[in-house]
Amino acid sequence: MEIVNIKRSLLLIPAMLLAFTLFSQEKAAVDRINTSAGPAEIHLIGHGTLMISINGFIIHIDPVKSSGSYAGLPKADLILVTHEHGDHLDIPLISELKKENTVMLCNEKSASSVPWAKIVKPGDKEKVGSVTVETVFAYNIKNVRPDGQAYHPRGNGNGYVITIGDKRIYIAGDTENTPEMKALKNIDVAFLPMNLPFTMTPEMVADAARAFKPAILYPYHFGNTNTSELVELLKDSGIEVRIRNLK
Repeated sequence: MEIVNIKRSLLLIPAMLLAFTLFSQEKAAVDRINTSAGPAEIHLIGHGTLMISINGFIIHIDPVKSSGSYAGLPKADLILVTHEHGDHLDIPLISELKKENTVMLCNEKSASSVPWAKIVKPGDKEKVGSVTVETVFAYNIKNVRPDGQAYHPRGNGNGYVITIGDKRIYIAGDTENTPEMKALKNIDVAFLPMNLPFTMTPEMVADAARAFKPAILYPYHFGNTNTSELVELLKDSGIEVRIRNLK
């Protein structure tokens, strides 16, 4: 009897794996942000991966196929890559998303794998179509590897502030609550990472958010972190915290 049950359990495993794959690759939710240039659609693909569409202009941010489904999504006019780690840089997918006139902005290490990309560093500002992209620092202060090296050293990875019409959208990349982040101004929408040991705790995210006061805050790249802790920490801040499936 036990042998029969084991055989039945083994037969169920492929179906369970298929169900997990289908769940993890379900169609992304879409949020809309009204701007003076028209509604910006933010496709919440998963983990650190997003797509923004504004009047047919398509921005892919840290496109990685394992983060979610790309079925039916358009190719890119602009690709932004924060850094070279495998959950933020997917070279085969970038090749699929590239059109003849696609622009890719990224850090130096990512550009070493994508020769046509343009390297940008903190302080740089680029105009692509009607969109302006400012590059900002993204790095660890406290969280380090066993050898003492930061998971994300200062000067390597990037964050980006994207201006669309009258709205400024901050994509933090992998970072902690740095002084440069806390000094940001006029941020309407912020995506802040929240998972240890690589980025921030809910307390760190709340500290940063209270400093630069985005109107809307999305925690992203949060793994198994309890997002309700962040909601509680910011409940009296006036910041709208939006929780989406961005593990």
